[in-house]
Amino acid sequence: MTGTLALLRLALRRDRLLLPVWVIGLVGITLSTASAMSELYGTQALRQQIGVTAGSNPAFLAMLGPIYDYTTIGGILAWRWGVFGALLIALMAMFLVTRHTRAEEETGRLELIGSTVTGRHAPLAAAVLLSALASLLIGVLVALGLIGLGEGAAGSFALGLGFTGAGWVFTGVGAVAAQLTESARTGNAIAGGVLGVAYLLRAVGDAAGDSGPQWLTWLSPLGWVELVKAFAGDRWWVLGLSVLLAVVLVGAAAVLVARRDLTAGLLPTRLGPARAPASLSSAFGLAWRLQRGMLLGWTLSLFVLGGVYGAVARAVEDMLKANPALEKVMSQLGGTGGIVDVYLASILGIIGLFSAIYVVQAVLRLRAEEADFRAEPVLATSVRRVSWVAGHVVFATLGVAVVLAAAGLGAGLVHGARVGDVGGQVARLVGSALAHVPAVWVVAGIALVLFGLFPKLTSMSWAFLVVFLVLGQLGPLLELDQWALDLSPFTHVPKVPGADLTATPLVWLTVVALAFVAVGIGGFRRRDIG
Repeated sequence: MTGTLALLRLALRRDRLLLPVWVIGLVGITLSTASAMSELYGTQALRQQIGVTAGSNPAFLAMLGPIYDYTTIGGILAWRWGVFGALLIALMAMFLVTRHTRAEEETGRLELIGSTVTGRHAPLAAAVLLSALASLLIGVLVALGLIGLGEGAAGSFALGLGFTGAGWVFTGVGAVAAQLTESARTGNAIAGGVLGVAYLLRAVGDAAGDSGPQWLTWLSPLGWVELVKAFAGDRWWVLGLSVLLAVVLVGAAAVLVARRDLTAGLLPTRLGPARAPASLSSAFGLAWRLQRGMLLGWTLSLFVLGGVYGAVARAVEDMLKANPALEKVMSQLGGTGGIVDVYLASILGIIGLFSAIYVVQAVLRLRAEEADFRAEPVLATSVRRVSWVAGHVVFATLGVAVVLAAAGLGAGLVHGARVGDVGGQVARLVGSALAHVPAVWVVAGIALVLFGLFPKLTSMSWAFLVVFLVLGQLGPLLELDQWALDLSPFTHVPKVPGADLTATPLVWLTVVALAFVAVGIGGFRRRDIG
């Protein structure tokens, strides 16, 4: 453990910009959501209506879980944001641990650090401490913020520490995943797969009903955040499950790190074929080989997500009719058409933002190839810089159309089956989903500008995406000025199918995106590699 504190200080210095974004963002979104809930459900009648609606619809239960207390704003917040808050803090924990363990080994920096007076377990211990302290800070700040908004202290700390528990568990998951593979990307994929299984177990258990396998929720660390029952009894002992599992996982990671060689993973790396296939003879073929797994994963994920949201469409009509304040906000988010169309438009807007995550990842792959010195050997051949970049840009632009079409297809199939019009709903919702493509292209263009002109700041693409997310989803709730909302490209997308489709804003978004792409490629052509 020698050198743990020094490595922790180093990690804090490296993450002096990234970590505050996570902490402030998660705490800020939670408290802003609480403020918005107090406006949407200001009366006891409205709270009772949402309690009845949420407790009887399996789709709502699958997405958000059961609502244990609808008489208080804190209870509604725990239902509305508990699962998603835990999901986000789990992602933060996984990424932090992988960044300061496996990624450091992959780049060779950990070997250099290890040649000094540093213990074998120090890098892992420093990464775990960083993630655990960040999770604890978020939980405490959430609790204090909710108390400041007038919520009960016990329920506030139960919810905040529930978030902390989820972060601690997936700190352990990330630590174990980092020992299994030689690649940070694969380690994140393994940890992300565990997170997906946890979400699925919780969703199936929550939606099962009294006669179904509700015990599945108890198998999910995300389900434990619900089962704490913040503001509805505050079962503190459930938090002990998170602590116990986190200790077991971190202990397992500590054992595994001593049983493998530095830079090696416990899972053996599969050797590739002796001869490369003909598809790798071009820059586009190489980009396809590098991007295809991510494209397939996002396509399947958003298809399922679209289907889940499509299943809720009919049930949301009764809820919105009973809550004029919520209907007003949904209209701001999703247009002015029928209530179901307004809901579908707002959901497709959220999915459009999700698809922008895929686009940023696709562009960041360019920077990863360059930073890991894999781009230079390729560019030393007859492959031109423009061709190399263009191969990845194709997947960042056309790929997002595939991803969004899959989301529209999933929503259209499920919603169409419920209303008896599969063909019509599929066509409407696929088209409505594709309307968000130009806005996502703008995000891709911003990421490409950073890559081409300021390569060391390429990861700041995530900051732009977070800003767009906050403006799009919380802007109407917080009643921000229109000029602030207009900073997000997603604000300018027609709110279809709840409004008429107009081509003018889509054309302008496309023009802006093309300008960004041209600037980014032009900058990359003129700068040094590395």
